[in-house]
Amino acid sequence: MSGVRRVLAWIRWYVRELTGESAYERYVAHVRQHTPDAPVPSRREFERRRAAEREGDPRSGFRCC
Repeated sequence: MSGVRRVLAWIRWYVRELTGESAYERYVAHVRQHTPDAPVPSRREFERRRAAEREGDPRSGFRCC
């Protein structure tokens, strides 16, 4: 049973990394470690900023034209 749980945990980790789901958690940990007094934006605000950065960078491949 332990092997099945390990595989499922790995699949869950992989999917979260692939979809960017864990990016917010890494960002929050980074902010709290380096600037603990700084306010942490909500997940919605984080995703808005992230999307705006991707849309503004022509090298990101986010847009086709």
